[in-house]
Amino acid sequence: MSQPNATKPVFRSLDPGKIIETLETLARRVAERFPGTGLERVSRELTEVARHTSATIVQIARPNYTIRTFVAIILASALALLGWLLWEAVDLETSTELTNIMQGVDSATSFLIVLGGLALYLSTLESRWRRDKALKALHELRAIIHVIDMHQLTKDPSAFGAPRTSSSPERGMSPNQLLRYLGYCSELLSLASKVAALYADKLRDPAIVDAVGDIERLTAHLGQKIWQKIELVQQRMPTRPANDALAPHA
Repeated sequence: MSQPNATKPVFRSLDPGKIIETLETLARRVAERFPGTGLERVSRELTEVARHTSATIVQIARPNYTIRTFVAIILASALALLGWLLWEAVDLETSTELTNIMQGVDSATSFLIVLGGLALYLSTLESRWRRDKALKALHELRAIIHVIDMHQLTKDPSAFGAPRTSSSPERGMSPNQLLRYLGYCSELLSLASKVAALYADKLRDPAIVDAVGDIERLTAHLGQKIWQKIELVQQRMPTRPANDALAPHA
């Protein structure tokens, strides 16, 4: 009796292509509704970062054969030195020769310890280089997240109708436009966290995973503040149409 074909798992890892495709669509939506704004520019910047992220991760995850070759040479040198010490110890004949050899052994042992420490350092150099590259990219992504938050900072629905001052920000958006704007900010934050999650998905370094977790918590916190504003806008709107025209993600 033939066994049914096992379904290939396709939802157990993030697909960079799908994330980029979603960001491209979102950037077009922002450009169509808010052309020439800072939110349009930051959405395109985030899309570009997502495009580079996939290639960056592949580059970071690729084995560094230069470092590995250096480590192999140093380990081979250490083993050769150890073999020479053992060979000299076997050929000892007199106490004078023993004294000379012991002095050599003491110096060689110190040199062997240095070689071992250098080999240990180089063996972790590749992982530290990979971690530094990933953390630098995640830091840039975190900066974009804060820029997105800055764009929604002055979009305060509680200020509608309040007296203006000479330094008051421009609040010419209608409630419908404000819903769209805040909704786009929320989506950008969510997708930014998905871009960050690509690093944790492909690079299992604990420091990288922790940095991605920090970004996910940051975007969740900022997104929660945005949705509080969205709910406030919806509460202040007198009526809602029967269709989905006022959905914040349209």
